Amino acid sequence: MAWTGGTGWTGSRRTVLAAGLAAGLSPLVAGCQTGDGDGKSPFTGKDGAGDKVLAVKIDNIAAARPQTGLEDADILYTEEVEAGLSRILAVFASHLPDRVGPVRSARESDLELLRQFGHPALAYSGAQSKLRPMLESAPIVALPPGEAPDAYVRSPDRAAPHNLYLRPSRALKAASDASAPADIGFRFGAAPAKGGTRTSRQDVRYPAARFTFTWSESRDRWLVAMDGSPFRTTSAGQLAVSTVVIQHVTVRSSRLHDKWGSTTPYTETVGSGDALILRDGKKYQAEWSRPAPDNGTTYTTPEGHPLPFTPGPIWVALTPKG
Repeated sequence: MAWTGGTGWTGSRRTVLAAGLAAGLSPLVAGCQTGDGDGKSPFTGKDGAGDKVLAVKIDNIAAARPQTGLEDADILYTEEVEAGLSRILAVFASHLPDRVGPVRSARESDLELLRQFGHPALAYSGAQSKLRPMLESAPIVALPPGEAPDAYVRSPDRAAPHNLYLRPSRALKAASDASAPADIGFRFGAAPAKGGTRTSRQDVRYPAARFTFTWSESRDRWLVAMDGSPFRTTSAGQLAVSTVVIQHVTVRSSRLHDKWGSTTPYTETVGSGDALILRDGKKYQAEWSRPAPDNGTTYTTPEGHPLPFTPGPIWVALTPKG
């Protein structure tokens, strides 16, 4: 059975089992795939896939912290934005928090990234004028406040623009045609029997932001910190994830600028490159591949064997190559 680029499997089960065993995986892990009617989420590998995919663009500067609702996200993507800062794209399906935010504006890179999810809903607070036609023509259900006014609320505890929050269940009422969770290339199961380097901490750097992932034996997860401080949510304390994917990508200048004249970076998520997978207190060298926008993203060992994730929430740090 050979991977066809995020859309399915072909061939015989015997082939993939042989490849997995050669990589030191158990027979169960070698053929591990979720989201094909087994009741498990293709995003987390755990029970309960959810009905619709909702992506929310989250503010991530100091004035926006601590954020709300991120502990319920299936996948958290970080990408570089203007001035070397970072922003988060949170993907929800398995669980919907009562409230999530602060919500901020979309970026052109989000549209390429979200193509692998089919026709997801995207909640955001605004966009540059040149980006709006792209949002309108993209295969998404666009949910800015104007399209779902009942789904947004302002908090009196913070100053604008860092006080806009989304009610996900209300937002999805305006997204009847949003796609259901489906295979995006993730595989889940036990770690490879061979390989990996024991590590307790890994830093991820953007030009003006730094994330640190520290392994917690007691929680069996990676604790997230940002700029030297614990990355907390308002209701769940320090955020922790099961697997961290550090995906090295091309980050180039786009044609767009912010209102201060800073060029908006464009993060390319179609292609291939190196990655580092953190799971179970170890780091694994990996390679990622996404041949086309409609394909999912696969992660393999340098020898080409599938590299499964630990079931649970995933953090994908899209970081510049080099």
